[in-house]
Amino acid sequence: MLKEFRKSEHGGITALAIFLVLMIFVLIGISVDVSNAYKVRTQLQIAADAAAHAALYNRETEGEAGARQKAVQLAAEILEVEPENAVLRAEDIRYGNWNPYTRTFTESIFDVSAVQVLASRDHLRENPVQTFLLGFIGLDAWDIGAIAVVETAHPLCLREGFVGDGIVDIQSNNAFYNGFCLHSNTHVSVNQNNIFEEGTVVSMPLYGDETLLEKLDAPASVCESNDGLCEALTESFYNIRILNRVDDIVAAMQSGDIEKLPDYVTETGKTPTWISGSTLSMSGNGLTPGSVYRLACDKGKKVTLQNDSVFTGVVLIADCELAFAQGVELNDVVIVNMDTSAKSINAPSGLQLGKDDGCAEHGGAQIVTMGGVDVASDLRMYGGQIIAKGNVYFAANADGLAGASIISGGEISGTSNMTMGFCGTGMEDNFEVDYFRTVM
Repeated sequence: MLKEFRKSEHGGITALAIFLVLMIFVLIGISVDVSNAYKVRTQLQIAADAAAHAALYNRETEGEAGARQKAVQLAAEILEVEPENAVLRAEDIRYGNWNPYTRTFTESIFDVSAVQVLASRDHLRENPVQTFLLGFIGLDAWDIGAIAVVETAHPLCLREGFVGDGIVDIQSNNAFYNGFCLHSNTHVSVNQNNIFEEGTVVSMPLYGDETLLEKLDAPASVCESNDGLCEALTESFYNIRILNRVDDIVAAMQSGDIEKLPDYVTETGKTPTWISGSTLSMSGNGLTPGSVYRLACDKGKKVTLQNDSVFTGVVLIADCELAFAQGVELNDVVIVNMDTSAKSINAPSGLQLGKDDGCAEHGGAQIVTMGGVDVASDLRMYGGQIIAKGNVYFAANADGLAGASIISGGEISGTSNMTMGFCGTGMEDNFEVDYFRTVM
């Protein structure tokens, strides 16, 4: 009887079925719990990325402590938890720098061009991700974390080039050399016989099914009549944030903010010296290099800057039309104008921004205006920058082969016979705002 029982195969299917059912439960458990783990990790990564941007963006205005607090609060809101649940803590936010070649982050108190954020749910924080079915085999919870690294960036188009929220219009017989950028958030307009060296960028945003050639305002056979233009075309859009900071720039110059004033200004931390008159010159008005001056403008009248000497080492603040006599040169000069008229900055010809020093450091000049700029001809820029909320117009024969940046909230029109190139140096006093990109 026992011998027959040992040899019997009755009930074998039942045992196999029980084993298969157990395996199915294990596989279902793994599937459910692993899927949930990936879902939680995705949520943590989104929160870490957003918190890293917030930590870097707010650091300049809120300081490190305030920026960390805002980042922690943002992560908690994204994950719909209370900040004290410690998914992200203040000490999980580290400032330092990012090496793009080794792809490593290094914490530093001296170089805070990047931030690293760790968002985590784990046993040490007493908030691990609980499992559903894997607990039956002893795995009660997962430890899950996400790391984000965000660094500051300064787009080259906003450092050297023409960037307009409106149309960027150039006509004929212009030459643009390697690295120089023409960008419009509306569209770029060109005529013919222009040269775009390899490495030049001509960019616009695209919407729908339109192409760059369709977006470009140009005559027929534009590629044949503009050497290198079609190779330079690319799609891009810029939120021109510096235009929203013009008020801050004016306020910083007026308050003597040592962190915002250029290095050549030695009279920091004090209110500007008031000066008046319908004309202005370094020698005639006794302007002293290293100082900040506030022009007392008569309502409805303009002040003319004379060309009897080179303006050097000063900051000028105005709220009226500023006219530059022919041949005025600005070296190590900042001019900010609160006047909103279309010609708040204007010149008949020969206005020179910056010293012609072959892209050497210092010697540049920056003009910032809440209005527009109009230069009849021969605008020369050597480490020069123009930021205008209005339109920027300049006629023929402009020269920006050694460092030129024009940023406009309206149109930029440069007509013909200009030569523009990329320096990469000598633009250290440009007004810039940080942009941010996730690198890990």
